[in-house]
Amino acid sequence: MSQAIGLQTYIWNNNLRSAVLLAGFPVLLIGMVFAAELLLIGAGGLPSTGSMGGDVAYALRLLAGAAPLAIAAALAWFGVAYLFNQAIIDLATGARKVDRAAEPQLYNLLENLCISRGMRTPDLRIIDSEALNAFATGLHEGRFSVTVTRGLLGALDRDELEAVLAHELTHIINRDVRTMVIAAIFAGIITLIAELIFRVLMWGGGRRGGRDSGKGGGAILFVVVALAIAAVGYVLAIVIRMTLSRSREFVADAGSVQLTKNPDAMISALRKISGHSRIEAPDSVRSMFIDNSDEGVMSLFATHPPIAKRIAALEAYGGGRSAAPGPWG
Repeated sequence: MSQAIGLQTYIWNNNLRSAVLLAGFPVLLIGMVFAAELLLIGAGGLPSTGSMGGDVAYALRLLAGAAPLAIAAALAWFGVAYLFNQAIIDLATGARKVDRAAEPQLYNLLENLCISRGMRTPDLRIIDSEALNAFATGLHEGRFSVTVTRGLLGALDRDELEAVLAHELTHIINRDVRTMVIAAIFAGIITLIAELIFRVLMWGGGRRGGRDSGKGGGAILFVVVALAIAAVGYVLAIVIRMTLSRSREFVADAGSVQLTKNPDAMISALRKISGHSRIEAPDSVRSMFIDNSDEGVMSLFATHPPIAKRIAALEAYGGGRSAAPGPWG
């Protein structure tokens, strides 16, 4: 996109930010393990030394042995997710692989865009849903995939569909998809541990507290600290996923225009998608979509910038022109 000055700089900055955020996952994981230890001590699941200082020292000693095990378990889960991430995503969304014979126009559009960039054509998948959405997945060359919904194929014209495919290819070219899949895997681990901590407290913490209330405020303090760490980890996992996705959509929109030289097609496609993108899928998968209509509480945890802002950016920097919304919104 000729008028999008510094597009490559944005890509580098986004990749650097992604690397920093992903590097924080082991720190979060160790913090969550420490929170679990404090909760178990406070709730009576682990023996207490009789003093707060002794209990903290005991928890730290346990952490020295538990942290490597936790990281090893996380790496093992990452290995499973690395090998079967596409199958897991297909199962969660109902996506199925199609070839040129089944969808000739769609396949040819994707292939022509790939030829223009000298890249291997990713697999093509379709979700039989009336929603208007698309996303890209994959961790390395030969396993990348672009998925679109049946509703998108019916609602968009050729140029608009090409713009959406170019948007998703930009995520592949910039390796956004790799970062998002890795972030989803580790964020899922942090979220799981946080939920386990909350469940342990609900099921067992109150009963233990009633029997050992004579210990004073130490046990209660440990439970409160554990809950605070778990809550922070849970929120940070959401925020990290949000940040990785949100900042990249502007760059992918710009990359679409760079590939197609048609900003108006991308703007028109976004207008049609707006308000019609809802698909039932896990949060980690919805963060990969071209649009995620589930914006959470007051949009604080929205994984995508508002489509209006994305259109405004394309008009300001991509040479796009404003147009009245069509029948789709």
